[in-house]
Amino acid sequence: MDVHTAMKIIFYCLLILLPWAVFSISFIKDRRRYRNCYFLFFAIIGTFFALTVALEDAGKPFLSVILTVTAAALLIVPVFLIWNGVLMLRREGHSLSCMLSLLFGLAIGIGEAAAFAALILPEIAETGWNATGLLAHISRISMFICVSVVYFSMSFVVFMLYCVFLQLIPPKKDFDYVIIHGSGLLDGDRVPKLLSDRLDKAVEIYRRDPTPPVLIPSGGKGDDETVSEAEAMEKYLLGKGIPAEKIIREDRSTTTLENLKYSKAIIDERQGGRYIVLVTSNYHVYRALRYSRRIGLKCTGVGSHVAFYYWPSAIIREFIAVHSEKKHLTALIGGWMLCMFALVCIYFL
Repeated sequence: MDVHTAMKIIFYCLLILLPWAVFSISFIKDRRRYRNCYFLFFAIIGTFFALTVALEDAGKPFLSVILTVTAAALLIVPVFLIWNGVLMLRREGHSLSCMLSLLFGLAIGIGEAAAFAALILPEIAETGWNATGLLAHISRISMFICVSVVYFSMSFVVFMLYCVFLQLIPPKKDFDYVIIHGSGLLDGDRVPKLLSDRLDKAVEIYRRDPTPPVLIPSGGKGDDETVSEAEAMEKYLLGKGIPAEKIIREDRSTTTLENLKYSKAIIDERQGGRYIVLVTSNYHVYRALRYSRRIGLKCTGVGSHVAFYYWPSAIIREFIAVHSEKKHLTALIGGWMLCMFALVCIYFL
């Protein structure tokens, strides 16, 4: 092996290992930090880039495969999201939250159309049809729309990848407490499928634990409910064979943050270990962990299964909720403004 080849191998290894090392250190230190989303993204991108360059050097056309798959995904994603949005409207109602995947799909479709216009219109203008520079102006506007859609879409992908990654990390088995996040009840007192999946996951954790933990079903009573969510959840758990002495209701909360705050108060009043896991739907784990960090609750999170058609809209809703926080909204808008400023410089300076 010559020196040049050895240097290439070292470069490829560093390109893969360094981003993963940074991510691993940050993740182990605190998996609830938002920076982990970007560390994971850059680690994945670095790995793909290194593999692509290495395989191209070896004479294997990996890059063409990646470009083909990427192009196919770009065409399929908006179609899938629009289809999913229509399905959500049919199955879950006509609320704004049910329309999120539809709206996101339309936005990506508009971005792709804008990208096509930005590329094709200058070619048309060169043929002679360029009514006082109209096509050039439309092309520039299209490019601004395209870059905006790409920026926000990539920001979402960064967030989504980390939410998925969190579900792939197997938790420890020996817990002291399991906090179960509530959701709305059916007919005022019945546990819906979304909530029963959370409860079943908690029962699964309870049964495989060598020292069975205390379960804390958490949720207050809504205006349209005849009992508190915690009471309905406790009844469900008892029906699954969980002993009453292993259940402590938290029936005051009305939000995710209050679920955690009031559950923490219950735990703080008791003696013994403090190894805690929160159980919620898989799309909701990251935001719940962020809230736990805010109130100083040390815990890990486990997600329950949700129907596949429900997941896209739910994860978009989580993205919006996390970025409604002032510092993340400022960073998101600030990054977009930098992209717009760069385009202005390219076109007009």
